[in-house]
Amino acid sequence: MNPSPAPISPAIDTDAALWAARLEGGTLDAADRNALEAWLAASPAHRAALSMYCQFSADLEVQLPALVAAGRVALPTPAPRRLWSLKLVTASAFAAVAAIALAVVLTRPAAPEAHATAVAQRQTITLADGTRIELNARTQLTVALGSAERRVRLASGEAFFQVAKDASRPFHVETPAGTVRVTGTAFNVLSESASALDVTVLEGSVAVSPAASNAARGTPFALTASDHLSLRPGSGVIVNKLSAATLANTLAWRQGAVIFDDVPLAAALARFAHYHDRRITASPDVADLRISARFELDDLDGFFASLAELKNVRAIRDASGAYVVSLRSQK
Repeated sequence: MNPSPAPISPAIDTDAALWAARLEGGTLDAADRNALEAWLAASPAHRAALSMYCQFSADLEVQLPALVAAGRVALPTPAPRRLWSLKLVTASAFAAVAAIALAVVLTRPAAPEAHATAVAQRQTITLADGTRIELNARTQLTVALGSAERRVRLASGEAFFQVAKDASRPFHVETPAGTVRVTGTAFNVLSESASALDVTVLEGSVAVSPAASNAARGTPFALTASDHLSLRPGSGVIVNKLSAATLANTLAWRQGAVIFDDVPLAAALARFAHYHDRRITASPDVADLRISARFELDDLDGFFASLAELKNVRAIRDASGAYVVSLRSQK
């Protein structure tokens, strides 16, 4: 699991900048050293913030002239000979230095975060802006939070998003087949191939724009609560309203379950095959049997046992690890 960095509070931000300035400006006396040690011991976030600002010391020496020239920050008058050195700056200038350091933080783009889940694994992450993302098995995505927008690149897999509301920073989920744009809502995105996309909205609204290479490109498709969009090669974009039961079935994976409602056995097997990264196929005489039941996604053996009771079928595993499901009467 890749932990998401916790946001630093303004108070910690300012204190860390002040301590970094004092460390850069000269030697601390005994009282100052004791005060610094007490501040660091009060919270792990204090040490992390101080380390960050100390790292900015070298950057500020290069970037500060440009910030001043652009009018982004103002230096105390008279300015010190070495802009970041505080040897000639009094305590009253510490706040100005903190503001300068904070300006550098805001102008530096955040490094993208990468997250991935393995076979039969789910994961929940919380981004620095408060957005919560649940990843289904075999999902890969990267996150980049900027000052003007937030972007997630869902390379493959399935994810449920509860986006923190921020009208000034739209949230984009990019997939090979298209992009979903929101400012704050809850929705599910499934991207199992470069040409297929499913978007299901639980609450709020989203706009889905098919990729430029898709025949359905053009005006974005607006979706609201309970809407489901399916994009497939050849059939274009289909949007329909889901019943409460179907919506719950679609999102059941979040609780580690799958619910089939009159689904062909071949399709049910394909769902488990993808989740567990196994080859699971049905013989022709059982492929079209209809399945209506709830199963636990993690329990492959339990799934096969339930099928045996429901449909009188059996799963045979060969030497390669692949499964073939057929009638029990067959040999």
